[in-house]
Amino acid sequence: MEGGKLWQWGVFRSLLAILQWWGFNVTVIIMNKWIFQKLDFKFPLSVSCVHFICSSIGAYLVIKVLKLKPLIVVDTEDLWKRIFPMSFVFCINIVLGNVSLRYIPVSFMQTIKSFTPATTVVLQWLVWRKYFDWRIWASLVPIVGGILLTSITELSFNMFGFCAALFGCLATSTKTILAESLLHGYKFDSINTVYYMAPFATMILGVPALLLEGNGVMDWFHTHPSPSAALIIIFSSGVLAFCLNFSIFYVIHSTTAVTFNVAGNLKVAVAVLISWLIFRNPISSLNAVGCGITLVGCTFYGYIRHMLSQQLPGTPRTPRTPRNKMELLPLVSNDKIDDKV
Repeated sequence: MEGGKLWQWGVFRSLLAILQWWGFNVTVIIMNKWIFQKLDFKFPLSVSCVHFICSSIGAYLVIKVLKLKPLIVVDTEDLWKRIFPMSFVFCINIVLGNVSLRYIPVSFMQTIKSFTPATTVVLQWLVWRKYFDWRIWASLVPIVGGILLTSITELSFNMFGFCAALFGCLATSTKTILAESLLHGYKFDSINTVYYMAPFATMILGVPALLLEGNGVMDWFHTHPSPSAALIIIFSSGVLAFCLNFSIFYVIHSTTAVTFNVAGNLKVAVAVLISWLIFRNPISSLNAVGCGITLVGCTFYGYIRHMLSQQLPGTPRTPRTPRNKMELLPLVSNDKIDDKV
């Protein structure tokens, strides 16, 4: 009886973790798109900067004030040699994600973000000459094919937004590769990652945002019919973006690696559906098929990675795959998240 109750509680906890992760992720994406499209606040650098500020404050409160997470101490030298370069790539990744949301629909942006596994594998193969099992390469075929079909049939296609989303995938992959070398020796979780990287990202982005968008933001503030309400929505998206990082930590510890992968791909489908219901961007049948093929490919890729990780140590010519759930922990949202921060 006790074993059955524990199993039921474990299932309930996993389901709750996934649902709150989905809720925060989808809400942040929808709110960002609402800010750009409905509030006419067309300043992705400023939105990203607000998110970084909110995440910096949130991480400080969680670690230093509430003490919900222990601080992982980093040497001062490593702050500039390791954390700062990672923060720079981290900043570029988030900015490109918000820029793509500014110009293309959520459904198209989310589908392109699913291209990240392919760019990661290719970069690791090119830069590190890392060997990958043929099944890994085979799992990339439906991902690439689905992206191509979706891009060709996208009715709201915008080249600038498409390129921003695509380079965002490259930035996410670069961040993943750099993390293996630059952050070697530090067991960062999502909250400590934000604690160290968000302040650096704010410093990096603050000046460009002020120079490139400062005048536009001031003009918007004076011409918008209700700027106070709009600013509340903008800063609320920043608060929820930080909550998303906390939810990622929770879902990682409440689910298995396979469940995390499947839930992540289903999350994309949920985001696409809800965004379509709200914004009603036109989606052709072939476009929906392309999105579905991409998500199936991502699920198959995750399954292959997990299966290879279960092989005995010393199996010849197998790529290094995450050995536990903590190694699957993304440095951001989005990637999962990318996710937005």
